[in-house]
Amino acid sequence: MPRNQFERMMFALFTVIVTVHAYVFYSLYVINGNTFLSMTGETHVINAINAIGGISVLGHSMPIWAVVLIEFILAYTLEITMGSPCSFKLACKVFNPRETHPVLFETAIICATVGLMCPAMSFIAAILYYPYQYMDFNIFTLLANWLKLICYNFPFAFFSQLFFIQPLIRTVFNKS
Repeated sequence: MPRNQFERMMFALFTVIVTVHAYVFYSLYVINGNTFLSMTGETHVINAINAIGGISVLGHSMPIWAVVLIEFILAYTLEITMGSPCSFKLACKVFNPRETHPVLFETAIICATVGLMCPAMSFIAAILYYPYQYMDFNIFTLLANWLKLICYNFPFAFFSQLFFIQPLIRTVFNKS
């Protein structure tokens, strides 16, 4: 468990590095991979993305590395300003950290973080990846896309954070 502000920032940094890469892979390959393949006739998702000129972000095609960088900056900023502080406070409202087993308390923090970050990052993604080049902006389309992204992302976020990403980062963090 991070003990000071610097450790919390580093913990958030490592978490976001792993998380953003996992989500970009999940979004591009698992959720949208078949769409990219059918659009281009390619046999590999990365080739299909390159064939269409990249990923559309705010109506402009960008390479995958730029998408990862943009999402990293937004996710890290959101994590250190809202995710970590608010999830700790929410977990403290339900459990007393001094009386609760550390595994249970950490699980509560992870669940609170997912509950806050998933809708927030899904909303940001709905804005970034709105189909600007195909249609005029419509608030109802944005909200529908946001809800769709939450439905896709929440199960992945919950299980990947609870069983893979957070245990990995905590193990690495405790070794240092």
